[in-house]
Amino acid sequence: MSQSLVKNYLHIVFSTKYRQKLIDESIEDELYKYLGGTCNNLGCPAIKVGGYQDHVHILCLLSKNITLATLMSKLKANSSKWIKTKGDAYRQFYWQNGYGAFSLKASEVDVVIQYIANQKEHHRSKTFQDEYRAFLESNQMEYDDRYIWD
Repeated sequence: MSQSLVKNYLHIVFSTKYRQKLIDESIEDELYKYLGGTCNNLGCPAIKVGGYQDHVHILCLLSKNITLATLMSKLKANSSKWIKTKGDAYRQFYWQNGYGAFSLKASEVDVVIQYIANQKEHHRSKTFQDEYRAFLESNQMEYDDRYIWD
């Protein structure tokens, strides 16, 4: 083939360090736009970004020119530096070391968009830890609960 055609939908999830509830209403919209802009600038078009007080969800297309590890490193480093400029309340802001990234079929994209849009409602009855474990289990990923919450 003379042409490389790639369309990798990713649902990325990561949390604040120690799941601190630092993503409040005064910063969330701007943070989500910043994360989406970072994805776009790296050639990974953001489709939907959202989350809740202690974590974010990003639905994007992974570029054929960047690795997932590079995307995650740049997303976390750049957004962490940026948010620390937003006031004293964010000076100690850090992301958790790890992340989850789950591939999607094109037919699942609309469902994930709605899922991300409804995070506040969703987390009235489910913690981030329960949500994340459910993602891991539904994707048949082996994990050790002792190490996913650092």
